[in-house]
Amino acid sequence: MRPQKETKTVSNGSAKRSDHHESEIVKYRECRKNHAANIGGYAVDGCREFMASGQEGTSASLKCAACNCHRNFHRREVANEISYDCSSNSSTR
Repeated sequence: MRPQKETKTVSNGSAKRSDHHESEIVKYRECRKNHAANIGGYAVDGCREFMASGQEGTSASLKCAACNCHRNFHRREVANEISYDCSSNSSTR
């Protein structure tokens, strides 16, 4: 069983999840909703990034202020943040 991760949501729809060793930053990018599906075509609206319409914790926070689509239509991007200490006290010659 995997350890439970803590989630913190940011107002633009991004979420930061963390466990003991690393954290994941989740962002929602361009909208992929096909607005011409009912006529057999393919057309997207050009929305480049999800922006929440309302306060965190409300149903409006799942709707994009730019294109009025649900957050699930936006491409989900996960980035792992791992901090490394690259400093070195030794010198090589």
